[in-house]
Amino acid sequence: MAAAKAELAKVAMEAKSCTRCPLYRIATQTVFGEGPVGARLMLVGEQPGDQEDLAGKPFVGPAGRTLDRALAEAGIDRSRVYVTNVVKHFKNEPRGKRRLHKKPNRSEVEVCKVWLDQEIALVRPQLVVAMGVTAASALAGKAVTLSRLRGREIAFADGQRGMVTIHPSSILRAPDERGRRQAYAGLVKELKLALKTVDKLPKAA
Repeated sequence: MAAAKAELAKVAMEAKSCTRCPLYRIATQTVFGEGPVGARLMLVGEQPGDQEDLAGKPFVGPAGRTLDRALAEAGIDRSRVYVTNVVKHFKNEPRGKRRLHKKPNRSEVEVCKVWLDQEIALVRPQLVVAMGVTAASALAGKAVTLSRLRGREIAFADGQRGMVTIHPSSILRAPDERGRRQAYAGLVKELKLALKTVDKLPKAA
């Protein structure tokens, strides 16, 4: 465990100077994952947002606060979960004083996934939950339809045990309060299912 922790810290340091794709030029910094080595549950999103880019930590902005609330409601302690993104730099488009999120393309996802692969190998989660279609497609190794996979256990491309849910940012983008409530309830339900799935598995030695 100590060796894996040291290796993960080394990988995080290497990722800080990553120039594998052009996104490092428009981002403030690399936003690596955080959480304990040996975490039984790993949550994977698409990319850091504006606040994550400035703070250097994943899921600390509005979507992160929504995720925190959903995790608490699902009975999951975030400090015991490893949280990360497929893409480690914030892809954005300046619009006045704001920086608007832009979806990473296939090439950016593929070249950046080398970091996620190492996180999974070193953290060794028993279940990886892909939040949103970008993360789900990257982990599945092919385009996926979120609605077909949500809420059931699947095997990702590398044989990793996985599950798929929505990205918490999609809740914030829902057009009305009813839509937000329904989307949020779905996220909580699927996080509860992820916890239930992990609790059924024997703990790793």
